[in-house]
Amino acid sequence: QVQLVESGGGLVQAGGSLRLSCAASGRTFSTYAMGWFRQAPGKEREFVAAISWSDNNTRYADSVKGRFTISRDTAKNTVYLQMSGLKPEDTAVYYCNAKTRIPTVANYWGQGTQVTVSS
Repeated sequence: QVQLVESGGGLVQAGGSLRLSCAASGRTFSTYAMGWFRQAPGKEREFVAAISWSDNNTRYADSVKGRFTISRDTAKNTVYLQMSGLKPEDTAVYYCNAKTRIPTVANYWGQGTQVTVSS
């Protein structure tokens, strides 16, 4: 049973920083892509950042490039999202995601952590 547990959300002023963590358990994630998504009230869930567990390749949404950094610690089975230069429009529930196509398609979500940026 795959579990993704997020932590690190909270309330921060505009321009501040937060680091989100996603602790993954339940299987080996070497074939997985790990990602962060977010959903603001009244909006659809959107992609934020992703990292390949095997080769550390990363990609980001244009809205967070240069401000957010995704990383992973393979020894701790944990993925991080370092967020800097936060803006009120970054306010959302942030979800950790794990997905793979090997050997079959699988897609897992965490429960989410709230990030609120005040102006």
